[in-house]
Amino acid sequence: MAAVSLRLGDLVWGKLGRYPPWPGKIVNPPKDLKKPRGKKCFFVKFFGTEDHAWIKVEQLKPYHPHKEEMIKINKGKRFQQAVDAVEEFLRKTKGKDQASSHNSSEEKNRRNSSEERGKQSAGEEKRKASLSEGKVKKGTGEGKKRVSSVSSERGSKSPLKRAQDQSPRKRGRPPKDEKDLTIPESSTVKRVMTGTVAGFKWPPSVSEPVKDSDPHFHHFLLSQTEKPAVCYQAITKKLKVCEEETGSTSIQAADSTAVNGSITPTDKKIGFLGLGLMGSGIVSNLLKMGHTVTVWNRTAEKCDLFIQEGARLGRTPAEVVSTCDITFACVSDPKAAKDLVLGPSGVLQGIRPGKCYVDMSTVDADTVTELAQVIVSRGGRFLEAPVSGNQQLSNDGMLVILAAGDRGLYEDCSSCFQAMGKTSFFLGEVGNAAKMMLIVNMVQGSFMATIAEGLTLAQVTGQSQQTLLDILNQGQLASIFLDQKCQNILQGNFKPDFYLKYIQKDLRLAIALGDSVNHPTPMAAAANEVYKRAKALDQSDNDMSAVYRAYIH
Repeated sequence: MAAVSLRLGDLVWGKLGRYPPWPGKIVNPPKDLKKPRGKKCFFVKFFGTEDHAWIKVEQLKPYHPHKEEMIKINKGKRFQQAVDAVEEFLRKTKGKDQASSHNSSEEKNRRNSSEERGKQSAGEEKRKASLSEGKVKKGTGEGKKRVSSVSSERGSKSPLKRAQDQSPRKRGRPPKDEKDLTIPESSTVKRVMTGTVAGFKWPPSVSEPVKDSDPHFHHFLLSQTEKPAVCYQAITKKLKVCEEETGSTSIQAADSTAVNGSITPTDKKIGFLGLGLMGSGIVSNLLKMGHTVTVWNRTAEKCDLFIQEGARLGRTPAEVVSTCDITFACVSDPKAAKDLVLGPSGVLQGIRPGKCYVDMSTVDADTVTELAQVIVSRGGRFLEAPVSGNQQLSNDGMLVILAAGDRGLYEDCSSCFQAMGKTSFFLGEVGNAAKMMLIVNMVQGSFMATIAEGLTLAQVTGQSQQTLLDILNQGQLASIFLDQKCQNILQGNFKPDFYLKYIQKDLRLAIALGDSVNHPTPMAAAANEVYKRAKALDQSDNDMSAVYRAYIH
């Protein structure tokens, strides 16, 4: 079967990692998003999702020829919504093209009519000029002298030429107001579907913002500087770069659901230490995406499942680090993070020049800075990369990764971050990611305590808790987090998705961060006291939503 040529604007089916082929459109990539080396691929935005990725050519199929085939094999509700989004896009495009075609026809008719009127006007002026010349020839000498005088006053142009110059329109040209009329361009989809496709050509300048009227996609760009100041912006329709006075440059924030389908796993050997709620999901996704992974856990039995999935077993942290190129770690708190590196048979004993260590634990900036110093002192490379999310997001490969430290190591971890997360941010020097992660979890923990407080207040005042949830879900606070945590409370199901003891730890560290810079954190302090009470009620190993029980006891 002959290969099908693809080009910018094509509607396609693209493979989305663990997901079935998904409908999307080939578009210009965001500013500074580099094309992967060594393989021909296109940048695709997928309908009905927030996903966008570089996809290999062999993983793409034209939309229309394969539409019926894909619809037959995929029956999911989300998939159908994506197909509906494509059809809606095509309907809007067709309407715009018809309007453009109609406007073009009307413009052509106006131009033809203008030309005809111009011809008629010129003919009439020519006839009048001929009559005038005849009268002059028959006139007296005095008449000739008068005509000569008039001619010299008007200049040397002939009457016909003067008539043409005085005409408001020149022959064969549209009037000034028509000339300035802008005819809408046909959409890229129509151009691709009807035009001859000679092959894909990248736009002459990728520095220009991507222009797209498609409302079905959202993109994330990160603005990062060498200084700690960082900002990002969620962008729809047009991709922009959020810049600061310090002079920022944008880097890609990988959207893993889509990128998973097109990434080539790194050929580096990967190690992973810590198979808790978050670590287990991360390792599973690394293996699914084809990475070579060696695992270690303090409780060795937790490794068995991953050995069955193809992972290798490391006997100690030092052994894992010494046999792997990049070793990740995800443990519970600052003490565990230090013990893992500095303890017997720890990470530090396996570090040699060039070995890489990535700490994904949520700890304070002082702890991560100390760990970075001892790793680098042995010739190793260090990156902090705490993750925002929960067990479910970890299992789904939809974590948000906040990284800081060795920028080259961050880039070396690209395929790993794409496998485990939906977005990754590089935040500059070591310590920045720890600080940002604590602030994020401070907000989340405080919000959870407020939710629990509102539900208990509703109950004691005779209001329906379910109705309160329904109202919140229809308002500006609506979110997956709000709905899930309220459902946990209403159903009395506190199976851990994010341990209560860990959110309390993060609140404590965030308050200490505020104290270190003399910044008040009264809301976080109040929430922390509620979580401490919940821990006293033996809720430490339940989900953070069990903070509700601190209000009812």
